[in-house]
Amino acid sequence: MPDTLQSTSKPKLELEYLKGPHGRWYEFKFVFLVFKDFIRGLRKLHFLGPCITVFGSARFKEDHEYYVLAREMGKRIAEYGFGVVTGGGPGIMEAANRGAKDVNGKSIGINVELPFEQHPNPYLDKMVLIKHFFVRKVFLLKYSFGFVIMPGGFGTLDEMYETMTLIQTKKIPWFPIVLMGKSYWKDTIEQMEVMDYHKTISPEDDEMLLVTDDPEEAMNFLTDRIDKYSPKWPKIKPKWWLGEEKLD
Repeated sequence: MPDTLQSTSKPKLELEYLKGPHGRWYEFKFVFLVFKDFIRGLRKLHFLGPCITVFGSARFKEDHEYYVLAREMGKRIAEYGFGVVTGGGPGIMEAANRGAKDVNGKSIGINVELPFEQHPNPYLDKMVLIKHFFVRKVFLLKYSFGFVIMPGGFGTLDEMYETMTLIQTKKIPWFPIVLMGKSYWKDTIEQMEVMDYHKTISPEDDEMLLVTDDPEEAMNFLTDRIDKYSPKWPKIKPKWWLGEEKLD
């Protein structure tokens, strides 16, 4: 296998990297590209205020009930003074960002390069393009004190369970998680009850989340837990000589 890196805009990079050991130079260059991904995100997002992240499928269209619900959640989140963070793409992500913009709130997208095109939605105040999924997930969590999980597919499940795992293992504070869409998440909740029965999760783990269809109930849960568990948000001033700008 040649000791060269493919373009990071192509899926072959990850496909090749995860096949096993490579030459030292290849491994170093891959780590350097990951480092660049982190620096790009840190510099772009450094001056965000406290946020709430909304996860969900890119496949729902504007007239779908879950798109409408996500837009309402984005609006409610922004009205409470939080920035709305999403993956920056279409569907649920677009809806939540659009809801924030409906009330002139802060709207942030953390997009990812895919082998198929995923264009940023048009409702973003700030967007950063990340090359690696695992780096992107760090930024989707880093600036948020709460998480709203709208209906979605494998990617949404991955984001939801990783967030729960980080809370459960105390890698991040006991931030609140809201699952929107009772009928959609019915089987997932039943599976959690099975895990609870077999004691593969702790009895208190289900206290980190609320399942609801009601945006008002969701916001009450989020704000109550955020007030209780969130750390103090640091006040950091931009350095003009570093070209830093604060998101108003």
